[in-house]
Amino acid sequence: MRQMKKVALTTIAIAFTVASSITLTSCGSGPNAETRKTNRVTDGAEAVIHTDGSDIRVSNLVLVATEDGSAVIVGQIVNRADEGDEILGITVGDVGASITGEKKLLTNKPIHFEGEQANAKAVFAGVNPVAGTTVDLTIGFARAGLVTTRVIIRDQRDIYAGITSGAKLETAATTE
Repeated sequence: MRQMKKVALTTIAIAFTVASSITLTSCGSGPNAETRKTNRVTDGAEAVIHTDGSDIRVSNLVLVATEDGSAVIVGQIVNRADEGDEILGITVGDVGASITGEKKLLTNKPIHFEGEQANAKAVFAGVNPVAGTTVDLTIGFARAGLVTTRVIIRDQRDIYAGITSGAKLETAATTE
């Protein structure tokens, strides 16, 4: 009899432990679990414009402070709408970025600022950015209008070590 009580208590304890671990860790919440939605401060900013037929996604947006006092944009922009759009300008405060490379946002053809797949480059020259701080960055689109997001300024190390303010990016659009 005593052995049966021990087995029953052990079984109840194990069942309780399993049930509470699933509940407390939000594993039972699926793709909407709050713990899945957290971003680190060092993650790039994200924004979505979903108005007036526009469907633009901005992701992993950061500024990288370079040794010459410039700030270089790193991130991606994708137009998911059927109709194309275009980047008209990017600003921080009153300062506009110099944009080279691709500016037209064709359907599902991402614009990559920096990296191996880079097809655009945007540089804020001579602004002396301070790594570790954040700024409001505004992107103007021909159709979608303006979107402003708060981005972190990172220094030139780790995955951003190769980011420079030089070497304008050339595409067919800039060489014509």
